[in-house]
Amino acid sequence: MATTHAAAFTQSRPWTAEEFADLLSNRFTHALGNKHCFAVFQVIADSAELLTIATHPDRQKQGLARETMALWQAEATRLGATHAILDVAADNMPALSLYQSCGYARCGFRPAYYLRENAPNMDAIVMERGLP
Repeated sequence: MATTHAAAFTQSRPWTAEEFADLLSNRFTHALGNKHCFAVFQVIADSAELLTIATHPDRQKQGLARETMALWQAEATRLGATHAILDVAADNMPALSLYQSCGYARCGFRPAYYLRENAPNMDAIVMERGLP
């Protein structure tokens, strides 16, 4: 996961293997996908949060992220979630487009949330949707 995350996230600091291992040791955290595209999410009570989704650049524009979105949302619903939330960098137009096409709507804003080493920090847009 760390390798794919590093390849996909070149503007913000990618997550390390240790960070993924720490997250996945939490009983509320789940991961779906494969080395080409994966999602990590949490389900607590009736709420699900997408922590990250990453598609390796060599496999982008093939529908993998859309499929993975459907998979993690279905699993979150199976685990009892009725509501999903995520945040996305305000300048990440491909992700914003994907999330909007998956039924997410803007519900909040986090100024300067994403730290950038060689650029100004980027705002986060918080998005939500109901789950069936």
